[in-house]
Amino acid sequence: MSDVLDVLIPTCNRASALAVTLCALAAQTLRHFRIIISDQSDGPGIVAAPEVQAVTRFLRVQDIDVVALRHLPRRGMAEQRAFLLAQVTAPFCLFLDDDVIVEPSLLARMLDTIRRRRCGFVGSALHGLSYLGERRPAHEAITFWDGEVLPETIRPGTQAWERHHLHSAANLYHVQRRLELTVRDARCYRVAWVGGCVLFDTGKLRDCGGFDFWPDLPADHAGEDVLAQLRVMARFGGCGLIPSGAYHMELPTTLPVRSVDAPQLLWP
Repeated sequence: MSDVLDVLIPTCNRASALAVTLCALAAQTLRHFRIIISDQSDGPGIVAAPEVQAVTRFLRVQDIDVVALRHLPRRGMAEQRAFLLAQVTAPFCLFLDDDVIVEPSLLARMLDTIRRRRCGFVGSALHGLSYLGERRPAHEAITFWDGEVLPETIRPGTQAWERHHLHSAANLYHVQRRLELTVRDARCYRVAWVGGCVLFDTGKLRDCGGFDFWPDLPADHAGEDVLAQLRVMARFGGCGLIPSGAYHMELPTTLPVRSVDAPQLLWP
């Protein structure tokens, strides 16, 4: 059976975090997927790190293909994501950050959701579990998609843009616990965007241009993933999945300089 999903991981100088992320992928109930890593690390690259090599060998004996590519020079995250998207041959692609732990059923649940909803993307927002003891009721607003996931045009500064607060800290985790939601009664909800773990319909992402806007951005930018989602959501719709099943390792960013925010510059 051919792979139905390509998991795309951009990485830079995070060998241990990447190894943990790969271990979580090895435990997935979904088996027919391929992992593509684009490594922009210093020196020989982290794909050569012993912990990454060990997990890569483990994945391959589980019949999960791993393609590890060196991609230099660094020209910004939008170009890095465009490079990864160019490698995709599967009908669906998951952009997954290199510091994310996913529950064993998550890939299967996301794939089932995007097939049923027929939208452009489904995102699983990242829980920051260090914030479990911190409640932010003002940032726990959620609006569900009870029917078809429809296209939406979301712009910075609008009321819909404020949905992004739900994905900060452990807000979404508190919501799913309060509503007593389980994977058996998972729901889709309206988003502004989702960071770190987003599954796209490959054809729909490419129809919207993918990350072809990368030459219009300086290398030191942020929000390229947001801009791509906004373009897909405006044509095909997009949603978040709750319970999420994705957890952030909360490591320091590898992109400390972010001079330009892509949606602010390029989104009409």
